[in-house]
Amino acid sequence: MALQDWSDRLLETMIVSDRMAAAAVIEQALETGIPPIQVISGILDPALIRLGHGWEEETLSLAQGFVAAKIAEDVMLRCIPETGDSPPTKGAVVIGNIEDDFHSLGRRIVTLFLTAAGWEVHDLGNDVPAERFIDTALAVGARVVAASAMMQTTALNIRNLRELIDARGLQQRIKLGVGGAVFNWRPELVAEVGGDGTARNAVGADELCTRLQAAAQAGG
Repeated sequence: MALQDWSDRLLETMIVSDRMAAAAVIEQALETGIPPIQVISGILDPALIRLGHGWEEETLSLAQGFVAAKIAEDVMLRCIPETGDSPPTKGAVVIGNIEDDFHSLGRRIVTLFLTAAGWEVHDLGNDVPAERFIDTALAVGARVVAASAMMQTTALNIRNLRELIDARGLQQRIKLGVGGAVFNWRPELVAEVGGDGTARNAVGADELCTRLQAAAQAGG
């Protein structure tokens, strides 16, 4: 069975809010020998992108979104390695949904993955104003802030964060990562809102944060 077929099956369970059926799909996929990282990038991620379209078109309910988030977390916890009591080793990153955005699914998954990858993640939650991103980053010594948005209307609010970074003269000290479903189907939006980079999914978030942190450290 192709990865897309597995993704279709997972999406069906998410739409009908069936966590047990979703768990069964993932177990079956793993039993066939699909690596956990491919389960995330090739099965979960395409399903989340299609769910994002559903949010954009307002064809999904809040209840469906809530259970979909739980299913996505189940998948991530099943597929990412245990971190145990190991302390963070890669540095601090501040993450949150930009002001007026309340679609937490993608952000929560990225938080799980970055934590497992060794980052000290400061998750600010939903509806985060630009000032809080910056103040938190300065307080914890983070060189990367990551702003998430599901839809174009809220993604445009990230421009406020870009303008604040520049206004405070922090463009070399703090780098801006952006993410969310809308950036996958509108890649040009990254530049439009002033992002320094993006990742297509949680798997790519580690590489993105590593690259942006290195650029910030090189810049002073």
